Amino acid sequence: MKRIRDNSLGLFFGLLFLIVLVGQAFAGHADFNQQQMAAGMEPVTLGRYLTSASFAADVSENWQSEYLQFFLYILLTVWLVQRGSPESKKPGEQGRDSDEKQKVGAYATAESPSWAHRRGFRPALLSNSLGLVMGLIFVASWLTQSVAGAAAFNEEQLRGLQAPVTWAEYLTEPDFWNRTLQNWQSELLAVASMVILSIYLRQRGSPESKPVGSPHDATGVEG
Repeated sequence: MKRIRDNSLGLFFGLLFLIVLVGQAFAGHADFNQQQMAAGMEPVTLGRYLTSASFAADVSENWQSEYLQFFLYILLTVWLVQRGSPESKKPGEQGRDSDEKQKVGAYATAESPSWAHRRGFRPALLSNSLGLVMGLIFVASWLTQSVAGAAAFNEEQLRGLQAPVTWAEYLTEPDFWNRTLQNWQSELLAVASMVILSIYLRQRGSPESKPVGSPHDATGVEG
């Protein structure tokens, strides 16, 4: 029970993700078959839909926008600040911080990860690992979306007796950028809202909020 409690946040969101993904699969399958029948074609099984380009494109286009949000936020908060936001460093503290503050090299403690004690590429890799992984997942999701989206687009083209396009040609299609930008704008709006609203609004007990009695201009983790 202690292990579950200590990991309850990750477990909860992981379970919620699976529930929502299953819900999307069933709802997407029903919607896909409605479109099939409207076009005078046979409906497909759930298994066939789950391996279709349409399902892959729908899933990956949301994933890539989420990881783009995290990737940009992780990197930009190193150098950019928002006075009064608990999501920001204090003005004047921008940058990568000293080795002492980051507990790297000679300042690493017994509890620090082993690579924090090393020299060479390993501490540098550890120092940038979060941004790198988020960026790689974004790129992988974006590539998956573009490939699956091209296949789904070509299915529609063939149904309409139009010529299919290559992957490179699909990257210039309005369909691709409509799918991409409608997700990007929603994620960027959500980040901007969180950064700005957390200046003036509070959620007692949440690490994403300042203490209720903190002044509006208190920045970072100030109490």
